[in-house]
Amino acid sequence: MSKSIMIQGTGSGVGKSMIVAGLCRIFRDIGIKVAPFKAQNMALNSFITKEGGEIGRAQAFQSDAAGIEPCNDMNPVLLKATGESGCQVILNGKVYGNMNAIEYYAFKDTAWQVVTSAYDRLSQNHDVIVIEGAGSPAEINLQKKEIVNMSIARYADAPVILVGDIDKGGIFASFYGTVELLKDTPLNPSLTPPILPLDKGRSKEGLFCDADYIKAFIVNKFRGDIEILRPGLRIIENKTGKPVIGVINYLGDLGLHEEDGIPLERVSNNFTRHSSLVTRYLKIVVLGLRYISNFTDFDPFLYEPEVELIYSLRAEDIKSADLIIIPGSKNTVSDLLFLRENGIEDCIKSAVKNGTSLIGICGGYQMLGEKIFDQFGVESSLKEIDGMGFLDVVTTLQRTKTTCQVEAELINSSSLFNVVQNSSNCDFKDLKGYEIHMGRTTGDIGLFSLSRFTLYASRFTVVMDGSLKGNVWGTYIHGLFDNNSFRRSLLNSIKEQKGLPPVEQTVNYFELKEKAINKWADVLRNSIDICFILSRLIGMGMEHCNKT
Repeated sequence: MSKSIMIQGTGSGVGKSMIVAGLCRIFRDIGIKVAPFKAQNMALNSFITKEGGEIGRAQAFQSDAAGIEPCNDMNPVLLKATGESGCQVILNGKVYGNMNAIEYYAFKDTAWQVVTSAYDRLSQNHDVIVIEGAGSPAEINLQKKEIVNMSIARYADAPVILVGDIDKGGIFASFYGTVELLKDTPLNPSLTPPILPLDKGRSKEGLFCDADYIKAFIVNKFRGDIEILRPGLRIIENKTGKPVIGVINYLGDLGLHEEDGIPLERVSNNFTRHSSLVTRYLKIVVLGLRYISNFTDFDPFLYEPEVELIYSLRAEDIKSADLIIIPGSKNTVSDLLFLRENGIEDCIKSAVKNGTSLIGICGGYQMLGEKIFDQFGVESSLKEIDGMGFLDVVTTLQRTKTTCQVEAELINSSSLFNVVQNSSNCDFKDLKGYEIHMGRTTGDIGLFSLSRFTLYASRFTVVMDGSLKGNVWGTYIHGLFDNNSFRRSLLNSIKEQKGLPPVEQTVNYFELKEKAINKWADVLRNSIDICFILSRLIGMGMEHCNKT
């Protein structure tokens, strides 16, 4: 069985996912066979493994950092919100059913068996598992039912590092309050690992408790003079007996995959990852839907020096866009009605009429058609709803979800890209991506030829996908813009419409993403005490510390 380390947070959005990814890259670089794990994830950003299973996008990103193939066991329970009161429950990568909160909590014993079995399988094949928690471990109303924080720390015998976001304010109260609240959960001493000399985490009854698992703190997103912070660090160490092993400076948006929230920098129309001296000729507006899913589809555009990428529903942004993208949605019908009722659909139609290109991905693709039928009540009580009418297709929502990796061929590039293509430089036959959808779209289909593949089926199935009409097109392929030549040709077609010279050099998204991961890992190496983690918490020898 492998050793483990767990990253928990004082709340959501404090940087747990990124720190897990950074540690995975650091451990990989020093020769440790490492894998990420998150018992339960609630996220609309998901990824399809080679097994054909659906896991959180963050765990797929973390596996990239670890240098291994993503697998279902890295995220055995995935919850995807379908509306205000319910969620789709995915176990071991496959849809189990829809549940409200009360139903899910009654189901937790079954979910826990799924979690522990997945962890056991994963730990058999790796030296170290880096576990990510969810939210805060001190949600006292959930402690008896949770399966993602201290429950998994106990099961895996994992020392915990607690991360706080100082940019949110109240970090010392959050550190101290978390430790104190966790003292109210005395445990069976036989289930608890030895306490480090610095620890003061004993429960009020003098027994081992959940607070004993917390071994150190990390301060994230710090701005300012570190000397002003140091007195607070000393005080929190004295009050809790737990050291602060690192302070990470605020770095803004690194352009790496986020968990389930779009960074504020990407919402602002002033956002750019590039020098202000670079002229951004192209403005891409992704609609910021209420139930937006897989917004990481558009991360590759962040690395294009001439592109301004924003997420918005503002009429001003839609009117001034060179390209509008309707992304995936976990509730396509609800998001379509929202766009219609708030006048956003009319803004889109006006922009398209004036020549702006429009793309729909997955749920966005479904919205572009003539009709959406929902006879089984998959998303709403409406049996059918009119689409936007841009494409000559109709979609029927189904109970069975399509989840698979695909290889795609663009059937007629000249019909999609109004530019002269150099066939030696633009290959549209081996495009990579994946599908996640519960609908079947029929009609004027044939933009792409897809080869679907899963390890379970052990074979490829060829189907047609996507539709094009005028300056509007749609597809079910997630990850399409990761393909460098395809993305370059798309941008060049828009530049040609504006009378601008084409982009000659292709930005290699995968190389730049690797550099970004390495840069983030270097930040962690220089900001936190990696040797403390390796030697004190994981029990690795000094030879590993010397490699860092």
